[in-house]
Amino acid sequence: MQIRRLREDEQFPMSLLLLADPSKEVVESYIHRGQCFVAESNGEIIGVYVLIDTRPQTVEIVNVAVVEKKHGNGIGKQLVRHAIETARSMRYKTIELGTGNSSVGQLALYQKCGFRIVGVDRDFFTIHYDEPIYENGIQCRDMIRLALNL
Repeated sequence: MQIRRLREDEQFPMSLLLLADPSKEVVESYIHRGQCFVAESNGEIIGVYVLIDTRPQTVEIVNVAVVEKKHGNGIGKQLVRHAIETARSMRYKTIELGTGNSSVGQLALYQKCGFRIVGVDRDFFTIHYDEPIYENGIQCRDMIRLALNL
């Protein structure tokens, strides 16, 4: 598997990006403002993440997704670690991300990668998304904000 920046002549892997964020409008609002990286295996894109410059010396991971048939193989962890190293190499001081309160697997992954919970955006998903989102039998209401000092 290789992780690389998406080339300018390539289309964004929308079906993959929509696995992590079900709103096409929201995804389209940030993909052109950031840098998109893809994990590729045997010529197939199997993972993606997007980094966006948010504040001086701060970057945010706004989307991490892995094709469902590859879940549980450590690809998500490799993508997050790649994002951390990419941010370090670009001399950022902080990397942030947000995930849903119902995303229990993702919350565990991010904390295993060194991120710490720094806040909660209450009702973020009920305010900004038209349709309710459910994961693990839990309604996704709040965005859990995490950060890692680099």
